[in-house]
Amino acid sequence: MANVLLLHPGQMGSSVANALIQAGHEVFWVSQGRSNQTRERAEELGLCDVTDLSSALGKSEFVISVCPPEYAGSLAEEVIERGYEGTYVDANAVSPATSLAMGDLVGENYVDGGIIGPPAWNVGSTRIYLSGPRAANIAALFEGTLLDSFVIEGEIGAASALKMCYAAYTKGSSALLLGVRALAERMGVTDSLISEWAISQRGLEERSRNTAYSTSQKAWRFAGEMREIAATYSAAGLPAGFHEAAAELFERMKGFKDRDPATIDELTAELLRGKKSLD
Repeated sequence: MANVLLLHPGQMGSSVANALIQAGHEVFWVSQGRSNQTRERAEELGLCDVTDLSSALGKSEFVISVCPPEYAGSLAEEVIERGYEGTYVDANAVSPATSLAMGDLVGENYVDGGIIGPPAWNVGSTRIYLSGPRAANIAALFEGTLLDSFVIEGEIGAASALKMCYAAYTKGSSALLLGVRALAERMGVTDSLISEWAISQRGLEERSRNTAYSTSQKAWRFAGEMREIAATYSAAGLPAGFHEAAAELFERMKGFKDRDPATIDELTAELLRGKKSLD
């Protein structure tokens, strides 16, 4: 059994913690500064609350970071500044360059990770990909759990590269589809577009409605991820503008966090307001 610090038990992180508990590991979390919703998740799972980060690090062989990508680097810095010498896993949606920078900070105990799929509550739904010299040690923590683990051959950054390539299409295409609905509304051709889709792109209108419903509450997390993808494209010598635009679209949906899922009409209206959050 290993002692693992999970930073932090949000929607995805709580399912990672559950997988670790499923494998018989002790999972710690830091309640200081976290929301009531996060506290409820942690309590339901039976995570061990260590109120401050330094104390939690002192108890943990492994740290697994699962947080919005824009906070990944600062969280790694905060951990290392406290003298942590165990294995640090960044499992966030960041570019290979961002992951490599964290690897330079952490040193030989760094593991690059990327999670693909929804929160891991069902068999076969979710995978964590890992790269770096210590990746196999982390993969072993999840053996026999709801979170399938895979080691990618290659240097640190390989797991993040896979995550960027995957999300560039899945979340990028969602942004594109929602942007098309907003554009059609602005141009006054929504009904005509839906009629044409019924002929030549059957199912796309329903997909747009479902995408609005499933994406609206989570869009606040996707903007930073799109920027990391844009940086990955740029570093590869490819145009980054599409995913920079996708980041802007998701920024405009941020106000739907902690609200009921949006209808396509509600989401389209918010995109056309041109603001980054609801008033």
